[in-house]
Amino acid sequence: MARQQDDARERLIEGTSELLWERGYVGISPAAILRRSGVGQGSMYHHFQGKGDLVLAAEQHSAALMQEELRSVLTGDGTAFDRIAAYLLRERDALRGCRVGRLIADPEVVVNDRLREPVRETFALLHRFLVDVIEEGKAVGEFGPALDAEETAAALAAVVQGGYALARAEQSVVPYERAVRGALTLLRAAA
Repeated sequence: MARQQDDARERLIEGTSELLWERGYVGISPAAILRRSGVGQGSMYHHFQGKGDLVLAAEQHSAALMQEELRSVLTGDGTAFDRIAAYLLRERDALRGCRVGRLIADPEVVVNDRLREPVRETFALLHRFLVDVIEEGKAVGEFGPALDAEETAAALAAVVQGGYALARAEQSVVPYERAVRGALTLLRAAA
């Protein structure tokens, strides 16, 4: 019985996570969550106090997945440039956008500190990883000493998030790919 309840809880979180990525907070209803999750009506309120608590759990789930991806790409082996390139070039669905970053476009998330926290935490971790990689590259002479790690890290994160917005606006991955290639060209020039 406990395993069945854990399974229902996980299905609720995963279903809500997918719906958030597709529709945002205001675009999902408890009925849509139950349909997507394939659980009974009482399951949602058995495991969560309400939609807000379930959404927070789904955001934390998505944030944890993204943070693990960032950790594996940016703290792994390879040169600093190679790790940054791996982050920028990793396979993404540019037209869907960032599973975590898209949440901040939702007005309900923006005004709620609890709901905004997983997004803020994930981007802070991304920034820290990028700064560390850039500083490592500077320390071994891979990047010039004048390259500002803080500003460059912020710019690289903005390239990805902005690239998503451009791709969605055009309904084409081309603007995203062009933005990433441009960032890599600029980074190479800083070597």
